[in-house]
Amino acid sequence: MTKVVAISRAIGAEGEQIGALVADGLGFRYVDEEIISAAADKQGVDPVAIADAERRKGVVQRVLEGLGQSGATVATPGGPTWIPDDSTELVRSQDLRALIRDTVVETAAHGDVVIVAHAASFALSDRDDVLRVLITAPTELRTQRIAEARGLDTSEAAKELKRSDEARASYLKGFYAIDRELPAHYDLVVNTGRLDAGAAAAIIIHAAGV
Repeated sequence: MTKVVAISRAIGAEGEQIGALVADGLGFRYVDEEIISAAADKQGVDPVAIADAERRKGVVQRVLEGLGQSGATVATPGGPTWIPDDSTELVRSQDLRALIRDTVVETAAHGDVVIVAHAASFALSDRDDVLRVLITAPTELRTQRIAEARGLDTSEAAKELKRSDEARASYLKGFYAIDRELPAHYDLVVNTGRLDAGAAAAIIIHAAGV
């Protein structure tokens, strides 16, 4: 039985919007990287503690408490959003990335959750109750979406996409020794170039119930 839906997404693929719809349809909590970042910031993250694996456990617990107190796990984001890898200190830092990874693992332990966060499918690869989903779309469409969402021209949006994709690949290699991300790493791959967010969410919801 699926207790966790782990959604990995390329920038501009509408992963957060779809994840929210899936969470709503399943009656699961919704957690994404932005929510974890906000909770960590609210808890006053100590960089020294985060750099130490043992001390980080206590920080993770505080972040989890922050998630519950903030109510931010309700699946009501306003639309397709993402955090570029260098947009905040939390995402830039390898130690703080590790905090996100550890928080993902601990959040999944409570079950009944949709997690749209950095490589959640890989962080939870040892669990049998996780549906691992990749949401992607053609490069041209993702570029267009980024341009529209961020008010960029096409060339700037293309640079943003390239930078994000490269950072994502670097993260997978650095944390999980994945030289090349493959469809076989996932249980389900959804192309939002062919499916709108509602249809994509419906497919994932159905797969989670199988």
